[in-house]
Amino acid sequence: MIFSRPWRTAAVTAAALLSGLSVGQTWSSCNPLYGTCPANQALGMTVNVDFTKGQVGSFVASGGTPTYNRDGVSFTVARSGDAPQLASIFYIMFGRVEVTMKAAPGAGIVSSLVLLSDTLDEIDLEWIGADSSTVQTNYFSKGAASGYNRGEFNPAPNNQNEWITYTIDWTADRIIWYVGKTVVRTVRYNDADGQYPQTPMQVKFGAWSGGDYSNPPGTIEWAKGPTDYSKGPFSMLVKSAVITDYSTGKTYSYGDNSGTWQSIRSDGGKINGNLGGAAAITVTASAAPAATDAGSPTIPVGGIGKGQTTAGAGAATTWGPLPDGWRITSDGKVRPVGSSTVNSPSRFCLLGSFLSFLLFTR
Repeated sequence: MIFSRPWRTAAVTAAALLSGLSVGQTWSSCNPLYGTCPANQALGMTVNVDFTKGQVGSFVASGGTPTYNRDGVSFTVARSGDAPQLASIFYIMFGRVEVTMKAAPGAGIVSSLVLLSDTLDEIDLEWIGADSSTVQTNYFSKGAASGYNRGEFNPAPNNQNEWITYTIDWTADRIIWYVGKTVVRTVRYNDADGQYPQTPMQVKFGAWSGGDYSNPPGTIEWAKGPTDYSKGPFSMLVKSAVITDYSTGKTYSYGDNSGTWQSIRSDGGKINGNLGGAAAITVTASAAPAATDAGSPTIPVGGIGKGQTTAGAGAATTWGPLPDGWRITSDGKVRPVGSSTVNSPSRFCLLGSFLSFLLFTR
């Protein structure tokens, strides 16, 4: 069986992680604004991932080695260059991402939850380790950071010691950020000044040192650094993630180079085919008056590890569709469609067998 390059890279990366090595991404992404790119694996449903039960095949590590225990998955920054993260192999085309977590402490340490597309559309939640009372919300379109006027610091009290569920709810019309069941910010398409994210997104989360000496002075200042590694290690903890795709289908592809959501095509489904799932959150309060404008040129684009010298940190990862005969399950694992897939030697080459071992989660 011949696997596409992202799957070959995933196998190599996972193998290195199993042997205790830290490996960054070793290939560059394909930006659909400038050419024809492979289709992306669509989620097309809801997954509920319990990281207290260990790793799952639908998320791949880079920038370091996340560790798993009864609290979930831990992203630890202990030294310069550490930027451990998990990135989904699937994309959502509008959707909702709910992550239950504790942010990492420490001056200069940043915990990040990022939705990022191949065109560099982006939606962020970021926690600064020197401030345990707020979370930064931000968004970008096509990687453009001009103006630096889209960031806000929103209330998120006791975020380093308390398990809190943070939600990004994203449709063609608006983005809503929640802390618990409280709306802290809403941005509507018509108010985004042409900078609205609207292409299929990966889900990425992890920790990094914005206060590292290797970063630009503006980034260090934004992260309230510099980072004193002697006071670490510093860990972000993620217990679980519930991710809902508001579109359906097997893959998402770009019909042209415009980067508009109307140009996105679904194979075997429909864009906005699951939009009814957007009504699932119950709002209890609004904390919008407490938000503060972060308007500053020190806000980095790209979320996790942007500006780091570690190979691959902060890069956009482009994933192609799963090989035939594989699927993502509702708990986020990657499984063969049926037992006959496993029992048929003709369907697997050596690499395929190796990948099946890596992706079968205990």
